[in-house]
Amino acid sequence: MINPHDSATTRREEVADALRAWALDEELKARVLSDPGLAAAARRVASRYIGGDTIGEAVAVARAGVASGHLASIEYAGESVRDRDLARSETDVFLELAQAIADEGLPSSVSLDLSHLGAVVDAGLGLAHARELAAATASSGQEMMISAEGSDRTDLVLGLYETLANEYDHVGITLQARLHRTPRDLERVLRTDGRVRLVKGAFLESEEIALRRGTEELTARYLDLGRVALESGHAVTFATHDDALVEALQREHGDRLRQPGVDFEMLLGLGTELLDGLRADGYRTRQYVVFGGEWWLYVLNRIAEHPERVFTALTDLRS
Repeated sequence: MINPHDSATTRREEVADALRAWALDEELKARVLSDPGLAAAARRVASRYIGGDTIGEAVAVARAGVASGHLASIEYAGESVRDRDLARSETDVFLELAQAIADEGLPSSVSLDLSHLGAVVDAGLGLAHARELAAATASSGQEMMISAEGSDRTDLVLGLYETLANEYDHVGITLQARLHRTPRDLERVLRTDGRVRLVKGAFLESEEIALRRGTEELTARYLDLGRVALESGHAVTFATHDDALVEALQREHGDRLRQPGVDFEMLLGLGTELLDGLRADGYRTRQYVVFGGEWWLYVLNRIAEHPERVFTALTDLRS
């Protein structure tokens, strides 16, 4: 007999995988965004999850979150830059962002993909640009958080991170709990001083590379990685909107979650009530704000994390 729950779970995973595949489909992205009608519709869906097109708009959104008691992290959306001149100009936007945060006196980190700074053009180019941003953020007391990318880039990202972390103690790294390699990678990065941001992992990965999302194994892995990070006394960010996982973290780790340097982070438009509740209970909280025009991959991965958000997207199309 077919189990209806198993069938529904399979369909849900198929929808999620399709969305992740669309997120990586550059041809589909170009086709949609080059059509004025489709682009406008896609932008309406995206508006729930992004903090505007400009630095000023993103800073204003982050400022509103700070007024609610949350720290901020701001990212200029983009990845996989394959042109040296574009990598240079995109790095300049990040430098402008760091200056705007400093001018505002905003308690915010700057987040980025190393591939956005040109690391896939040339690792040395990405490192040089990242060093510029590290120097700029260090001078104004901001954390600089390196985001996770697909598993095919993990070695590149961690290698460049280690180089930066040996020069700057305010540079942090994001690890994906799903990847089978992450327990070893956590041991590796805990030898540096930078913050560790722990996420489940949103990229389309095979089961040979990563645990399936929505499984007990992934929850157990996340809790175990969190335990190791907390016991090390390291600065750590738990980035999740999963209320059951948050409850499990509280149950498993108790007052360790209140120690200095530990926070919960949630994305703009997701988990707002949960984040507000954690702040009210005395936890350190952070809202993640993404801005800019290159939101395609980011937004589709957010919807893929919970395919039910497709229905929310359809509602947003009517607005």
